[in-house]
Amino acid sequence: MSNTMSKAKKILFITQEITPYVPDSPLSRVGREIAEATQTRNREIRTFMPKWGNINERRNQLHEVIRLSGMNLIIDDTDHTLVIKVASIPSTRMQVYFIDNDDYFSKRHMAKDEKGQEYSDNTERAVFYARGVLETVKKLRWIPEVIHCQGWMSSIIPLYIKTAYSEEPSFRDCRVVYTPSDDALKAPLPENFASILQFRSANIDALQGVPVTDNMQALNYLGMKYADGVSLMRANAEFRNYIRTLDKPYLATQKAENYGTAYPNFFDKVWSAGKTEEETDEE
Repeated sequence: MSNTMSKAKKILFITQEITPYVPDSPLSRVGREIAEATQTRNREIRTFMPKWGNINERRNQLHEVIRLSGMNLIIDDTDHTLVIKVASIPSTRMQVYFIDNDDYFSKRHMAKDEKGQEYSDNTERAVFYARGVLETVKKLRWIPEVIHCQGWMSSIIPLYIKTAYSEEPSFRDCRVVYTPSDDALKAPLPENFASILQFRSANIDALQGVPVTDNMQALNYLGMKYADGVSLMRANAEFRNYIRTLDKPYLATQKAENYGTAYPNFFDKVWSAGKTEEETDEE
């Protein structure tokens, strides 16, 4: 019997921020550096982020991908048009896909408005982003083995992968890693969160067992609960304590110079943990 750990060769990165498209921050640096470091390890990657309103399309050379755009997604009984744009980061081989929509992204800032107030529809934006990415990946006909979600904006994806999209060929066999973001968002979940979240078999029951259920921090816990593995961007005692209650692989905070080793190895660990011995032996 082989003891060799099987490698995850195709990694999908679904993040909240990537430098240089948005102002420099710990999360925007992580969004770029982990993906870039993984790609240098001979892994095939795809990368997604929201097309926030503060992204300069001309300067960053974004252009719409017509063949991927135009789908309508229904969020809480309202249609919203999905627009896909793409750009490449100079000096790297990284291509980034952007999820865009006039209502949720292109005319808006990130989590907070120009006055520093959290947007009241942030949960709707997260759900639209999750479904927009997953539907686009299906259209690309590119099947990831591991999906790395970073930040609250991607927090709904682990749940959808395990429920609403569990039988989709593009995601049926993939594993999900979630990295929570410590954005200190305090706004309460909206009263209609159940109808916002509802899609196919995904519903509000997903919050059962999550330690926070009344504000935006619940999204980070939801992401950790449904992921196959969890990594931390920086030390957070509350997140770490919750992770200890979960029976799944965990990667502690890493220095940037270690990303190229630590993260590909962690993706392989999560990928192998989800496979049977027979499947692993066939590699």
